[in-house]
Amino acid sequence: MSCLSNIIMVSIIFVVISVPCHAHHVLGKPAYSHSENSATPPSVQIETQIGKYFVTLMAYPAFPKPHEQGRVHLYASRIEDSAPLMVPITFKVRDDSWFSADQEILGAQTPVENIYKQGFVFSKEGDYIITADFHSDGEPYTIDFPLTVGRPFPVGTIGSVAIFIFIVLISVTIIQRRRLQRLQSNRYQRDTPVPP
Repeated sequence: MSCLSNIIMVSIIFVVISVPCHAHHVLGKPAYSHSENSATPPSVQIETQIGKYFVTLMAYPAFPKPHEQGRVHLYASRIEDSAPLMVPITFKVRDDSWFSADQEILGAQTPVENIYKQGFVFSKEGDYIITADFHSDGEPYTIDFPLTVGRPFPVGTIGSVAIFIFIVLISVTIIQRRRLQRLQSNRYQRDTPVPP
């Protein structure tokens, strides 16, 4: 009886495992929440209120890499009546570092179905700031959006300098300690009388 029940149990498990399953979600998110051009969710999504507008910014793909096409989507609507923003927006980019003031214009976009879409291609890994500038009702608006491309070195320029100085200080300390030990050893050998 136990042999027959084991065979039945294995048969049931085999039938259940062999039934095809169809996925309805990607990465734990429903498919309808993705962009029409992307099978992955955005890498960064920022929702902010600036002046009279509520702004949503997203970057695609989830993990942008150097020399690969990516894009930024921006949607802005008035807080008081939810009317979408309809003026041109200029997108700019700069390195996210203390010593970089160079800015490059990515382009100026008008909305398509109330969404501003700006493409980008970066030649090297790093942390960048994408800036969206526009004017509405005579007032200037600027929105900064952080974007990491590839896997940059986790420590920036200042961190690298600090690590280098730390290593130099430790090396000098070790060298000085050994030198002091050697001097003490030589002094001890000089002061110790030699037996006849």
